[in-house]
Amino acid sequence: MTPINPLHRLARAPLPLAFVGIFLLAGCADTPPAPTGQLGAAHQAIVSAETADAGRYAPGEIAEARSKLADANREVTAGHMVAAQRLAVESRVEAELASATTSAAKATAVNADLQRGNNALIDEMQRQTGTKP
Repeated sequence: MTPINPLHRLARAPLPLAFVGIFLLAGCADTPPAPTGQLGAAHQAIVSAETADAGRYAPGEIAEARSKLADANREVTAGHMVAAQRLAVESRVEAELASATTSAAKATAVNADLQRGNNALIDEMQRQTGTKP
């Protein structure tokens, strides 16, 4: 068996180390961009929900949407773009839920008003005709 020259061993070592370094640098360069589209959509959904009076009819949902948007913005600042995107999408969904809850509550209130109006008309008609149901 021939003895291995220690210098020969050192000469081969930089090649694998170079590949490892290249892969590490490539991994760092693959940071996704800031989710500006999702952040904008979340902000717009919150503004829309607030315009629809979600603070009155869905205060929990709109507060959660605001909180998640603030968290998403903090994640962008920290460079955690994947987490920021997830939080921005969750914020938009919460704001849309607040809008839907607000619409449902308003529709229920209108329905109750119409029902009271119908009952008043029925009572008035029965008084005029002298009949009772």
